[in-house]
Amino acid sequence: MKRRHPFVLLPMAALVPAIALAQSVEDRARTAAEASRAKSSTSEAIQGNYLTPGLSGQPIATVDHSQSFTPSLACQKSSSLLEILIQPGGTGDITTVRIARDTDLDSSFDRVSILPVPVSGICANGVISCQPGSWNACNYHRWNVDASGGLGLAVVEMSELAGCYCVNNSCGANLVMANLPSVLKDLGGGAIGALTSHDPRIGVAEARINGPLIQYVGAQSTACTASPNLPQTAYRGNPTTILGDAAAAAAGSSLFQSLKGSPAGIGKAEQVRACTIEREVTLQPLAYEDIVSATGIIYSVRDCGEGCRRFRIIGDGNCSSSPPIFTARFEVSDPAKLLSARIVEMGADDWVQGRVNGRIVGSAGPRPWLTTGLPSGDCRTDGGAARNYTPYDFTEELRATPTTVSARVRGGGGGGPLTTQWGLVDVEIHVSEACEPSDRLVDRCAGIGADPKCRLDSESVDGVQTFLNGVGTGLRPLPRSRQFGTGSCTATLTRDFFLRQRSYRCAIDTGAIPEPDLSRGAYIIDHSTETLLADRVRTGDGGSTASTRAFALPDRGSVPACEAVCKTRAPKANTDAAPAGVVGAQQTSPTGFDTFYHACSLDNVCPAGPGETIVTPCGCLDTFPEAVVMMQTVRLAGADLACTATTR
Repeated sequence: MKRRHPFVLLPMAALVPAIALAQSVEDRARTAAEASRAKSSTSEAIQGNYLTPGLSGQPIATVDHSQSFTPSLACQKSSSLLEILIQPGGTGDITTVRIARDTDLDSSFDRVSILPVPVSGICANGVISCQPGSWNACNYHRWNVDASGGLGLAVVEMSELAGCYCVNNSCGANLVMANLPSVLKDLGGGAIGALTSHDPRIGVAEARINGPLIQYVGAQSTACTASPNLPQTAYRGNPTTILGDAAAAAAGSSLFQSLKGSPAGIGKAEQVRACTIEREVTLQPLAYEDIVSATGIIYSVRDCGEGCRRFRIIGDGNCSSSPPIFTARFEVSDPAKLLSARIVEMGADDWVQGRVNGRIVGSAGPRPWLTTGLPSGDCRTDGGAARNYTPYDFTEELRATPTTVSARVRGGGGGGPLTTQWGLVDVEIHVSEACEPSDRLVDRCAGIGADPKCRLDSESVDGVQTFLNGVGTGLRPLPRSRQFGTGSCTATLTRDFFLRQRSYRCAIDTGAIPEPDLSRGAYIIDHSTETLLADRVRTGDGGSTASTRAFALPDRGSVPACEAVCKTRAPKANTDAAPAGVVGAQQTSPTGFDTFYHACSLDNVCPAGPGETIVTPCGCLDTFPEAVVMMQTVRLAGADLACTATTR
């Protein structure tokens, strides 16, 4: 007798919860994260899963594909919003650009036009037209939409275009066809940008490339209105109106008024406090004696012009074997104010030798005397005084350190002092007697800024708005120079800023309700650790009781130190264009490289694209220093640019 075995058939739905329960929380989280990344990790995934179906009226599914819905984001949809067909010529220029548009979004073209000029270069917002096959006699055109909605070109200067590059044979052969997808995207992107700027209702759902043709699928979104002047986009043209509109909306909102009248809003008020941080500049006039000090054997000092003094060093000589040396010492308090320091004259009866810091620099007498020994000749001559007017400049020495100037004298004749046995050296020092500036910061905001109940609301630095409505604008003023003083007492100072004007919003307590007691929460945060939870509660008699208990976080698992990425590069012709010409023509090599970073696969493989070579294999790459250098280069280059507002 055969035995029969009973079978129990369970529905599949009953097994799913059991499988889900078998998974850990971490496994389920990883599964959900991977599903989310699959649908939104790249711009192409976002466009394909959300943007295109949303604007095209197609279903959008949830992350786990368990549910789907069909949104209604567009009032009208068109599968033929814009179509651009290009045809390059033998010179490499795009000789024909045909544009077809569906202006009423009924999925049929109703306006077709052809660009009136050949395209030698493409920009993010326009095109460049030159002599075919060259970069000569170029004209610059920006995409433009006229009052009737027609898409065309407007003649502009190249400074009004951005992201330009060359495509004709002057920069390389077959550039258009070799880079057809990117050429079509750049050309169509400029046209679409002009259209959407003119009419913000237009939204682009998808771009399709088919050979030399690019097609855009679009829709009318934002508002179902026949007028492109939408209230929803008015703030783009006049952002300041949002403040008044927000205040009006708040005043008419029952929800806002309810919150304002709640216990959290009662008893609190704000006070606006204004203050300044100002640089106070003081000018101190300086006399010649404040800059130059002279000591030692100085016979006379006389004026030789504005900021100029002539010092005479003179002494008696003798016919002994050791001619005497007469020395003066000069020192300047501010080397920057020293304009010149020179020996302008030497004279003697009979011989004199000039020295600077003990070094022989010249002489006067019957013959040159440039040694440490005695001069060759009688010291009792009757030929009269000798003069040497050849100047000697010691400006740099005096700027660097206090300097001595000496006269070594040999002479005789038996006359009275400084009559027939003398020698002199004349020193002329010229300085700038401009005023000495000093500055200090007068901070009238220190007290307000230190108040924890006050927050910075707005700030203007030398006329540049750096903070507005409690948010930083990202603008920073460049260092600037200002002139202070009048008449002969003036000075120019260069500083980071001269005046900061601030306003703070400070909360004030009207006494209607007491402040909440947050001491318990602060105690828990300050005294707890990763393994110990501390607490303190109030007791009935007004005291407090502290307690601790063991505390442990669940195992967080191990994660990679970073997301492995790789660095690749691909050769590229330097066809970028600027007002000075094509960049490649200004460089020693017309070929450069495009650099790419790719996220590596789970098996640590670098997904290099076509034509790319791997520069750095998969790993934890740190290119932050390189990025900082690039950003600093752009910042400094921008700081060197001169902006003008003149009509050209």
